[in-house]
Amino acid sequence: MRTIDVVIFIVYLAGVVLFGSSFYKKNKSATSFTVGNNNIPTWVISMSIFATFVSSISYLALPGKAYLTDWNVFVFSLSIPIATYMAVRFFVPLYRSINSPSAYTYLEQRFGSWAKIYVSVMYLLTQLMRTGTILFLLALTINVITGWSIVIVIIVTGISVMVYSLLGGIQAVVWTDAIQGIVLVAGALLSAGILLFSMPEGPSQLFEIAAVNHKFSLGSFKPELTSSTFWVVLIYGLFINLQNYGIDQNYIQRYMTAKSEKEAKKSALYGGLLYVPVSMLFLFIGTGLFAYYTASPGLLPPGTPADKVFPYFIVNGLPAGLTGILIASVFAAGMSTISTSVNSSATVILNDYFKHTATDKAGEWKAMKILYSSSFIFSVLGILIAIAMINVQSALETWWKLASIFSGGMLGLFLLGYFSKRAKSTAAIAGVVVGVLVIGWMSLSPIFFTSEKLAPLASPFHSYLSIVFGTMAIFVVGFLIGVVTNSIRKKKNWN
Repeated sequence: MRTIDVVIFIVYLAGVVLFGSSFYKKNKSATSFTVGNNNIPTWVISMSIFATFVSSISYLALPGKAYLTDWNVFVFSLSIPIATYMAVRFFVPLYRSINSPSAYTYLEQRFGSWAKIYVSVMYLLTQLMRTGTILFLLALTINVITGWSIVIVIIVTGISVMVYSLLGGIQAVVWTDAIQGIVLVAGALLSAGILLFSMPEGPSQLFEIAAVNHKFSLGSFKPELTSSTFWVVLIYGLFINLQNYGIDQNYIQRYMTAKSEKEAKKSALYGGLLYVPVSMLFLFIGTGLFAYYTASPGLLPPGTPADKVFPYFIVNGLPAGLTGILIASVFAAGMSTISTSVNSSATVILNDYFKHTATDKAGEWKAMKILYSSSFIFSVLGILIAIAMINVQSALETWWKLASIFSGGMLGLFLLGYFSKRAKSTAAIAGVVVGVLVIGWMSLSPIFFTSEKLAPLASPFHSYLSIVFGTMAIFVVGFLIGVVTNSIRKKKNWN
């Protein structure tokens, strides 16, 4: 990296930390830490929701996917309007009526404390792994670009995010998210524009090369469930995005920061819909990279992995100064996700495990100590997981997959509670057990059932469908048991 790029990157990182920390004076109560006193502008919440969705994984993985294959993954984005509509229609009014910073208070009211503990534990484990993974990938990217120590980058990034998340609370998180969302979109637009006008024969050559190689394909439209067809990705996207916008604490907490239910609905809708064109932009960058290096094959070292093509272009294909901006935008995506995880996890710990209800100064100070210590411990654990990933990625990937299996039951439990009034605690427990078993079978059987005897027992379905079938199993089993037990209860009353 050139000196100007290093300076831009360091100034950006320091600026975000200082700006986020400046909210410390406005962050003196648990309410201000968790929901920002319900006084955050709608556009800021919308940008924060968008930035939360776009992690550094998306920023690098989507261009890499489009470079390697086609636009099949864009079908995932096409499901977002449906998911956000359902969130606006059903979930935002629900959470605003409950008026709790934690998304999981509803499950306690609906099925009992076991449901809240199950979901909140799975959420915390998932956020820890997510934080560690993003910290590691950010450091790995910077290491490839600059040669800086992975461990040092992980520690510096983790501490930087921890400082402003801890000091500034949710107000610091959403405002820095908004700024970082703008930076990452600007960086993507710059990359796309430079690629478009760097083609040897002009912009039209990019589209010609892409069309010849079917790079804009959305995938097969065959009615099959064994590959990532258009329909499989669409259904998968609908369930994942419904889980994100409907039950994820990261998003629910932002709905609660809005001034009113109307503003919360606007934030959810705009924040979700913004990702659709931006994901298209990321995919266009990947397609542009394919066309650019196809037209000029000598510029890319042979054997460069698809997910490293964009970082290579950032360093070698951009003018001085722009490289620093692009690296800052990659970091912006990662820092937004990490800061969100830190704040939301601390909020869950306070509200779901300590039941914050105090209104006096002593009670508020106790709540703030819990929030501060939770943020600190969560950040340190995330840093340690990221460092551990350097040498034991395979073990942690397995653990991540197991955590995903258990968290896969969250959506089905929420849907069962909301749409089936007859389902009680017993029905919910039975549904979750069956759903988790289904998700576990679909996720793990293709890995472990490889012998000649066990191979026929392995799931034939595409892995994308795990959450789909698992969620449906939880809802159907819970609903049917609810109907049966309700009928038995009525008969007993008649007798």
